[in-house]
Amino acid sequence: MTERLIQSVERAADILELFLVSEPQLSVKEISESLSLSKSTVHGLIKTLEHRGYLQQNPDNLKYKLGLRLFELGHFIGNQLDITKIAQPIIKDTVDKLKETVHLVVRQQDELIYVEKLEGPQTLRIYSHVGKSAPIHCTGAGKAILAYQDEKEIDRILSYKELEAFTEFTVTDKAEIKKELPLIRERGYSIDDEEIELGLKCVAAPIFDHKGNAIASISCASPKMRLTEERLPVVIEGIKSAAIEISKSLGYKDVSHFY
Repeated sequence: MTERLIQSVERAADILELFLVSEPQLSVKEISESLSLSKSTVHGLIKTLEHRGYLQQNPDNLKYKLGLRLFELGHFIGNQLDITKIAQPIIKDTVDKLKETVHLVVRQQDELIYVEKLEGPQTLRIYSHVGKSAPIHCTGAGKAILAYQDEKEIDRILSYKELEAFTEFTVTDKAEIKKELPLIRERGYSIDDEEIELGLKCVAAPIFDHKGNAIASISCASPKMRLTEERLPVVIEGIKSAAIEISKSLGYKDVSHFY
């Protein structure tokens, strides 16, 4: 059965794609004629796209051109693909060494997106899968990224919406979460101890781009009973080493964040 398409979204996409095959700047009249739409319909769509940053108007000739928001999205997708491609062999080596499931996540605004997941040889049933979003405040992967944002950005992320409690161990108090961040920076890794799912423990480390921005993280997820006091240091070292290797491959040079 064919899914019902939203006409206004289709038309907005048609407008954006005009700039790929036509002129770099177009007027309302030119867009209207090209798409056989009324000027009033085109004007409303353009103003919405302009408001969201997908189009911007040239004040000199009042024509429209593609906005910076599209560049930001394209840059994010490019980085995501680059990170995934670079990280895949490193993740495989890490899974081979640790015999546990390893995730790669990237930050997308105020959420995390799983972009790679490689299962370990031992059974582990968890909610994660590639393409799924996850919260920042109560995952090891999220806290590893959060800890390296500036104070203003940390406050904004934690205040963006109500912090959800997923288990009885989820920390939702902003002050308590912020108190943990200096420790994460000091040791170079974070831990989620049944905060997102009961019985699950995760170790995560940040991944930095060439500018030193924490844009992603790598994590090892395991049943809590397997991460014993003897086992935990091995997993921490394995995840930190993988994060360092991926970061270096992205052009990052200052590995002092991990020690």
